[in-house]
Amino acid sequence: MEKGLSGKRIVVGGSRKLEEISTLIEKQGGIPVVRSLQGTVFLAEKEVEPDLVEFIEQGADWVIFTTGIGIETLLNIAAKLGLEEAFIDKIRMAKVASRGYKSLSALKKLQIEPIVTADDGTTKGLVRAFEGIDFTGKRVMLQLHGETAPALTQYLEEQGAEVQKILPYQHIEPETETVKTLCEELKNQECDAVCFTTAVQVRSLFNYAKQHNYAHELVEAFKGHTLAVAVGKVTLEALKEEGIDRVLAPENERMGAMIITLANYYLKASC
Repeated sequence: MEKGLSGKRIVVGGSRKLEEISTLIEKQGGIPVVRSLQGTVFLAEKEVEPDLVEFIEQGADWVIFTTGIGIETLLNIAAKLGLEEAFIDKIRMAKVASRGYKSLSALKKLQIEPIVTADDGTTKGLVRAFEGIDFTGKRVMLQLHGETAPALTQYLEEQGAEVQKILPYQHIEPETETVKTLCEELKNQECDAVCFTTAVQVRSLFNYAKQHNYAHELVEAFKGHTLAVAVGKVTLEALKEEGIDRVLAPENERMGAMIITLANYYLKASC
């Protein structure tokens, strides 16, 4: 029986469940190549405290939450500072927007109902939902998670908002040598597909490429020989923002489903 990934070099950009995902690629006949683009996401408690206090003191017209864990972490930090109730009060006094179902769930626990939600759990969906809202001169607190959501920040600032970004979890870039190696492999058409499991991985790759003036070559690689694969909508959106239009993504946002979807893609292409 023909296997979908027979002889294909499949790059894995993540850092979690590497053994499982590599085994799955091998079972489908592929050659797993680990190039971790994830770096380290760490809890920046001390770094975020001044930003949190500033928000509690000044408040905001709008509060935008992008992750459930981000909300919970900010609540925990506020509680350690003895400011949990004050933090919740400031959220309630603002207009609230939520990107995904996890942030929506965390807000429901606080009995806070956002007035704006993304229809598809993506930043682009959130921007669509903001259409017609006047942000001129409005103070916006934007909670992020490791990844800085440049498109959303740019949109809000272009609409006249004053944006305060709060990142309870911050990102340290991956090993330079790893990113450099993958860039060379992409330029030399040595990868059949690259599997991205977070938006952070996409940013790490393209930030490095932009710094070294060959982001365009990467986009061309993904247009041609190499297929970009995203585990879910947020990662897919990050790839699109970098100019990659040909992206494969599974319906079920799981790593296993991503590999099976990729194998099926190649099987159909060979028919």
